Parts: sequence; C-alpha cells; structure tokens
Amino acid sequence: MRDDLPRSMSFGPRRRWRRALLWTALVMLMLVAQTLLVALTVSYESSRTQELAEETATLVAAEIRQRAQLVLQGLQALHRRHADRQAWQTEASALLQTHREIVRIERRDTGLRIDDAADSPYRDPLFSRWPRAEMDLETEVACASARRTMSPVFSRSQFVPQHNGLGLEVVDVCVPLQEAGQLVGFGVASIALTALLDELRPPEFARRHEISFVEADGTRLARSGAVRGAGVYVADRVVDLAGTSLQLRVDAVERRPSLIPNLATALVLGLSLGLFVVVLLLVRDARRRAAAEEALAEALAFRRAMEDSLITGLRARDRDGRIVYVNPAFCHMVGFSVDELKQATDPPYWPPEHVPLYRHRQAQRLAPDSIAEPAREGYETVFMRRNGERFPVMVYEAPLVDRSGQHTGWMSAVVDLSAQRKVEDLSRQQQERLQATARLASVGEMASLLSHELNQPLAAIASYATGSLNLLDDTPQTNQPSLPPLPPEELNGMLRQGLQRIAEQAERAGRVIKSVHDFVRRRHQAHEVIAADALIESVLPLVRLQARKSGARIEIDIPQPVPRLKIDRTMVEQVLLNLARNGMQAMESDATPLERRVLTLKVRVVQGRWAAFSVSDAGPGIAPEVGQKLFTPFFTTRNEGMGLGLSLCRTVIEQHGGAIDFESGSDGGTTFRFTLPLAQTRAEVPA
Repeated sequence: MRDDLPRSMSFGPRRRWRRALLWTALVMLMLVAQTLLVALTVSYESSRTQELAEETATLVAAEIRQRAQLVLQGLQALHRRHADRQAWQTEASALLQTHREIVRIERRDTGLRIDDAADSPYRDPLFSRWPRAEMDLETEVACASARRTMSPVFSRSQFVPQHNGLGLEVVDVCVPLQEAGQLVGFGVASIALTALLDELRPPEFARRHEISFVEADGTRLARSGAVRGAGVYVADRVVDLAGTSLQLRVDAVERRPSLIPNLATALVLGLSLGLFVVVLLLVRDARRRAAAEEALAEALAFRRAMEDSLITGLRARDRDGRIVYVNPAFCHMVGFSVDELKQATDPPYWPPEHVPLYRHRQAQRLAPDSIAEPAREGYETVFMRRNGERFPVMVYEAPLVDRSGQHTGWMSAVVDLSAQRKVEDLSRQQQERLQATARLASVGEMASLLSHELNQPLAAIASYATGSLNLLDDTPQTNQPSLPPLPPEELNGMLRQGLQRIAEQAERAGRVIKSVHDFVRRRHQAHEVIAADALIESVLPLVRLQARKSGARIEIDIPQPVPRLKIDRTMVEQVLLNLARNGMQAMESDATPLERRVLTLKVRVVQGRWAAFSVSDAGPGIAPEVGQKLFTPFFTTRNEGMGLGLSLCRTVIEQHGGAIDFESGSDGGTTFRFTLPLAQTRAEVPA
C-alpha cells in the first residue's frame, strides 16, 4: 500500500501538465485561427472595394464614349436635315434638350466664322461673360485637324468663366460638314464635362464613389456626385476621343478598415462568452444526464400507456417485412397474439385468397432499394380475423428511422372500417329512400301539368279520328249540301295524312309519360360519363311542363366542345329539375311580366377540371333572412312544399365533391350555381 501511494501521487502532476499543454495548444490554435480570419477578411474587403472601383471606372468610360458618339451623330444629322436658319435653330434646340451635356451648338462656314449658334436652355449662355472670339483657339485647332482628316475631332479641355464667379470645363467637338464631297462648313458643339458626368453617373454607385476628370498631374477638372472620395481605393481610366484624351478617375468613399477597436471587442466578447458557456455546460452536464434519464423513463411509461389506450392499431415491420412491434389494439383487431404475429412468416391476418397479391405489394413497398419517403398516403385493404371474418381497414404508413437516420422499416397505423361501412350503407339506403320520395313528390306536384299536357295530343287524336271517320262515311250530313264523292287516290291520301297525325300525337303523349316514368324508376347510384347537353335534354320534357304553365321561355347556353361529366345521372337530374321548377315558380307572380319570364340554363368549364352549372330566373329574388335558411331541411316558403328540394340538392352536389350557392340581385332575379367534376380524358388517366 505504501509503495503504491507515491506512485499514484506521481501521476497527478503529469496529468495536470498534459491537460495544461492541451489547453495551451487549443488557445494558440484559436488565436492563430482568429488572426488569420481577421487578416483574410480585411484583405478580402479591400480587394472587393478596389475591384468595385475598377469595374465602375470601366463602365463609366464606356458610357462616356457611347455618349460622345451620340453627340457626333446628332450634329451630323442636324446638318443633313436642315439647311435654312429657322429649321436649324428649332432642331438645334431639340438636340440641346435631349443632350444636357451640350451647352452650345454652332454652325460655321469654311472660314470658321459663326453663322448660327444655339445655347442650352438649362443654364446661362456659355460665353455671356467672356467673348467667344477670345476662347476660340482650341476650337480652331480642332477644326483644322478635322479639315485635314475630314472626320470629327475633339479639342483639348478649356476653362470658361461664368457670372457666378465659377466656371465650366468645356470640350469642343468639330464636325466637318460636306455636300457632294465638298466641305461646306463645320458643326461645333461645346460639351460641359461636369454635365457629362452628371448624365453618365450610374445611380447604384453614386453613394459610394466620386467620379471626376483629372489632368495628368492629378488636378481635378470636373467632378460629379455629392460624396467625396477617401483617396484609398482609386481607379483611373483613359477615355480616348478623336483628337484628345480625357483621364477619368473613380474614387471610393471607403477608407481602410479599422482593426483595433472591432478586433479587441470581438476577441474579449468571444472569449468571455466561450468561457461562460464551457463552465455552464460542465456544471449542468451531470444534472442534464440525470434529468434526461428520468424524462426518458417517464416518456417510455407514457408512450406505453398511450399505445395501450389507442383504438387504432399500430404495426412496425423491418426491411424484410417481418413484424417487430404491435400494440394491443392491433392484436384485438385481428384476434392474434403478439408472439403469433412476430413468429409468422406471412401475417396470419392475410386472407388466403389475397396472399399472392399481398406478397407482391409488400415486396414492392419493402424493397431494399426503395427510397424512404417522409410519409405515405393511406390505402384501403382487407384483413382477416382469427375466426375467418373479412373486414376492411385503412392503412397509413410512414418510414421507420433510427437515431442515426437510417431507414430500418415501416410504421403503420391501421383503422378498422367495419363500423364506418355499416353506417355508410345505412346512410346510403336512407338517401335512396329520400331521393325516391322527393322524385315522387315532384311528380305529384306536376300531375295537373301532366294532365293538361296530355289533353292536347289526346284532343288532336280525337279530332283526326273523327275527320277520318267522316271521310269514310258515304252519307252526307243533313246540315251540309251534297258533295260529289272524292276520288279514291285523294281519299286515301287524306286518310293517310290523318293517320300520320294520329300517330305523331300518340308518340308525343307517349314521350311525356315515358319521361316521367323514367325519372321515377331510376334508382341506381353508379357514376357514368355523360355530356352536359344530354344531361339537360333528359330533364327538359319535365321542365317544359312547368314552363308552359308559367308562360316562361327556356334558354340554354352550353360551350363547344360540350363538357363531359362523371356523375350519378339520376341524382343530378333531380338537382336540375328542382332548381328549374323553383325558378319558374318564382316567376309566376304578377310582379314578373311575361316578356321577362326567362329561365337560363348555362354551363361553363372552370379551373380545367370542373363544370359550373347555373340556373337563373327573373323572379323577385330571395330575401336575406330567407337565404340564411334556404338549404335547411323541411324549410319552405310554399304551403304545398315539403322543404326537401334544396337540402337534397346540396347533399347530391357535395357527394360529387362540388359546391352549390346562390346569388340574388338587388333589382330581382336569382341565380343558383353548382359545380360537378369533369370526366378524365384518356391522356389524364394515370397508368
């Protein structure tokens, strides 16, 4: 024991030295890294600012050349278009307004004498204080060069005093004017360098650069911008013009970065914050571990209690398709224990007749190369209980990911749909009974209209039959004079015509009865594809009965090509009939004159996948207090109504995924609108 004690104590200083060396190395690395980072940042900022100044100088120089070329083109065009004095003055004024950098334009003869001159309207005349004759030396030199080369030449810049005690730095450009190859004069334009910079200054660089023209020794000739350059980041460009050169300077307003205050503050704050965080983490590390273990135990207990209380079945499978976890709700749903489900190769709740299909589906979903998607849409399938009962379920699956992010399987939530299917079947049966009742009620309300409609063809049949019998009777009437007998051919023709009229009227009566019979007898709920015009035509015979009674006209507006719908035809026909009858009954009052009684049926395609139907009338409209309860079952404003028509319409439209609403105008008239799904074309049907 005594031999071991000094040895163990001797290891203490060594460990402390090692720890101190490690901390020292870490601090040194941090200092070096921060120093390099600051140096690289400062260097990057400086180079970026210099590059921006160089780029700005290049852009401004290019635009100055382009602007000078435009001035030359304007002077040449001014001479070609106008030779007389008045026209030249007008065109020169327009050129001065377009190019504000031009302060004066002159037209001179071959002896350089001024014939015409025009000054800029934006400033005082250029030579108002100093005569033009005393400032003409540089212009004459430029025009002499232009005479020799027969091309435009720019003069050297010169300073022109002004009345305000200041002056302008001006460059003259001399353009030789020719006619038929002979020199006839010169066009001279004076360009103010300050105005040229004001016109060419890029607005995005105005707040960060001072742009100026300078002499070779650095003397500033003209400048632009409200800011002053710091003289640190400077870019120079030589703007070559015909006969002269201008030196352009772009001076950035940024100064060299200040290192000491920012760096010291950043280091002190960074080190202080880092030390505080390290100490805080070390002190609270043990408490966090204990709290995390306790919270984990509580979370596991809570999760277990929550899973045991769920009525939704939970199932987890690995990448091989074997069950690794199920909750009690799933076991109760299928009737098998946890061990039976985990040990089975194929799940025992698969119906034997569906085993091959389910194996293929599972192999596709659990393939090793499948991509783990964030979530999957639910799908409906059939499971089997232990007693052999088949029952429908809805399965929702999501990837099962471990703590390292690896996809290890699939987690499924299974919902038993048996009770829901029973409720849906009962609701469907009740809905069918309600629809049949509503159809019978509608037909009962139209019984009087139907009898009136049938009286017309029956009366016509009786009249044609009586006329035919009279033709066959050879005995003349007592109250009519004797007529010679008709020839057999004429008699047969008249009898044939009478029999044809009888057949037509009988067919008309049959169509009326058949339309009502078909409407009442339809009971199937299968969705079918039907064109919109065929759907409207199927209810028109019944709608026309009400229209004749109301004295209304029916207008139909269907686009081309005709939309095709995938609907339950019988239910939608009931909707159209109810809305059409309501509209015509609303126009039967004396408030709507006969010429305004128009019922409009319109169809339009909206959003590429819906057909919008509208039924519009010209009645008195719907009051706001009535509109709030319009779709309530058993609510009606008519004494003989049942109050089920509009409620049934909304139910039918919502079952098709559409919506129904209405709009009543302030001056009368009501429009009911509803949407139905369009049938998918062959190209839209997914494979």
